[in-house]
Amino acid sequence: MRPFFKILSYIKRISLYFFLFIIFYGIAAYLFSKITVNSEADSSFKDVIIYIKTNGVHTDIVVPLKNEIKDWTKVIEIENTKGKDTNVAFVAFGWGDKGFYLNTPRWSDLKYSTAFNAAFGLGDSAIHATFFKTINENKDCVSIAISKANYKKLIEYLEDSFLLDSNKNTIFISGTTYGLNDSFYEAKGKYSLFHTCNTWANNALKSANLKAALWTVTDTGIFCHYQ
Repeated sequence: MRPFFKILSYIKRISLYFFLFIIFYGIAAYLFSKITVNSEADSSFKDVIIYIKTNGVHTDIVVPLKNEIKDWTKVIEIENTKGKDTNVAFVAFGWGDKGFYLNTPRWSDLKYSTAFNAAFGLGDSAIHATFFKTINENKDCVSIAISKANYKKLIEYLEDSFLLDSNKNTIFISGTTYGLNDSFYEAKGKYSLFHTCNTWANNALKSANLKAALWTVTDTGIFCHYQ
């Protein structure tokens, strides 16, 4: 019976470690998300208006489709959407686990294997690009005015998130969309418990010297700094 009790002891110890990890993870995620970086960001510049937009879980960075600084149609093609509607003015970028994005359009589609691979960084990543004709500000969509210099830094961050082919072009993922005006592209990086879609969006704001959380895995950790 001794081997049985030894195994039981291991299981109890692992369960305790897992329980403690969840507690410390939750505390760290909450506390670090409340610490503001770039709190003295200069809001007097009105050169470019961008937005942060959430669906209640996931944060997108929304930018003008075209202006004198950047034409995003040279990076991603509207032709890759089902609707192919060129009468759009904004594009929203989101980053996340490729398996989660492509295989889980609804929460009811979530599989254990997809969640496990995403949580532990075992899958590839993708960028979700969504085109909009207009953007309406509300509690889930906040505008941010930034300088041209900081917008260029944001552009660099967003562009560097795309995985490129041998010809330095973005790689379109065909066959999967959520609607008429969106498309997916191969991306760099690994999604994990410590680097989520919201961590990526938060880091995008940091890159542009905008207010952001020290570290966050949730959308609320971003939006609380813009209330």
